[in-house]
Amino acid sequence: MSEGQIEGRRVVITGMGVMSPLGIGVDTFWENLSQGNSGIAKVEGLSHSALPGNVAGEVKDFTETAARKQYLKKQRKSIKVMCREIQLGVASAGLALDHSAIDLEQIDHQRFGIAFGANLMLSPPSVLGPASLVCGGPGESFNYDRWGTEGLAAMEPLWLLKYLPNMPACHIGIFADARGPNNSLTLAEASGNLAIGEAFRIIGRGDAEMMIAGTTGTRVHPVKSTHTALWDTLADSPDNPAHRCRPFDQNRKGQVAAEGACSFLLEEEEHAKARGATIYASVLGGGSSCVISREGKPNLRQALVNSMRSALNDAGMTAGDIGHINANGWGDLEGDIAEAQAILEVFGDVARTVPVTGLKSYFGNSGAGCGTLELAGSICGLRHGVILPTLNFETVDPECPINVVHGEAVQALNKTVLNLNVTRVGQSSALIAQVA
Repeated sequence: MSEGQIEGRRVVITGMGVMSPLGIGVDTFWENLSQGNSGIAKVEGLSHSALPGNVAGEVKDFTETAARKQYLKKQRKSIKVMCREIQLGVASAGLALDHSAIDLEQIDHQRFGIAFGANLMLSPPSVLGPASLVCGGPGESFNYDRWGTEGLAAMEPLWLLKYLPNMPACHIGIFADARGPNNSLTLAEASGNLAIGEAFRIIGRGDAEMMIAGTTGTRVHPVKSTHTALWDTLADSPDNPAHRCRPFDQNRKGQVAAEGACSFLLEEEEHAKARGATIYASVLGGGSSCVISREGKPNLRQALVNSMRSALNDAGMTAGDIGHINANGWGDLEGDIAEAQAILEVFGDVARTVPVTGLKSYFGNSGAGCGTLELAGSICGLRHGVILPTLNFETVDPECPINVVHGEAVQALNKTVLNLNVTRVGQSSALIAQVA
């Protein structure tokens, strides 16, 4: 039992909402995962970006029309204050509620909360350009003294609301009338496990009966893609975009950027059973760590080791109890080595046999949006009795001597998953879930 939990209060997942490059909704998501399809392709929503070849994992079906008329129909009046990331997150929460078949008219809204993760959200040049020009025209230097009086006045009136990373949780809380605990996290890839972990603890200690936990993120963005290209090594080959993300493969070339969102409805187990809910998985524990030197250099390996050990301790489990690891698996040269070495350290004798999968190979790295999508992929696979393979894994890297599932799915003899994520600055999170 996790620290702070009330004895007997178990937490289960009763709804999943997926907005992914592999499609929208759990059924489409699973269909494409199970068929080994990739959602990585040429970007259609942006004519140009800083991404190599303008290749990324894009939620192509989420158009402005689809958002307004289908996925955010009930929130259409608020769309004007939602950037695309917020829209994806809010839409995923709506899908999770629909998937859970919960009747919002029959619940105690005071006992219903939100824990949601997001990237730091950036304004596109079209928003900042006119205001910047006011402070210095062509050939002039930018005059900072004019920004507060003239520049801001040229910004769109609702600019700030449109790009705040706490707004997904705000909008979800409003439309679901969730009056319980509400929190937002901005820890890039680590956000998903942390949001679910926080919801797990809130329910476990008796402060809520239901929580929407999820994340949204994009690196498919005019400015965000520039940051990504400057900070991370991005794969620019092979020519076929679907083959670019190659977690743990010896010939991996780097990450592939993406966008996406995923939400879960978590409930106290007896509450879920009382309403006849379908229970998709149980959350058993979680852990986190951030390791960085005084000089500012992150230690990814140690952060991953710490978070895994913390999650195992939280769940009262040992490494041998884990059925498979859903790895962070960037496809990054150094990052994948650090992760593989961390797995070897924590898992000891079983490290070379425990199955490891990397689902970014299907849909890329959306930052905050990735961890929840990866967990949803493992849950879907385990409900069908399999562990999904890592796409594009062909050659073992001697520096990553772990058991990477590849080629075909393998039978899941143990339906417990350790979901693992880490950021480029050394923040790591781990979550353990089990499918019945």
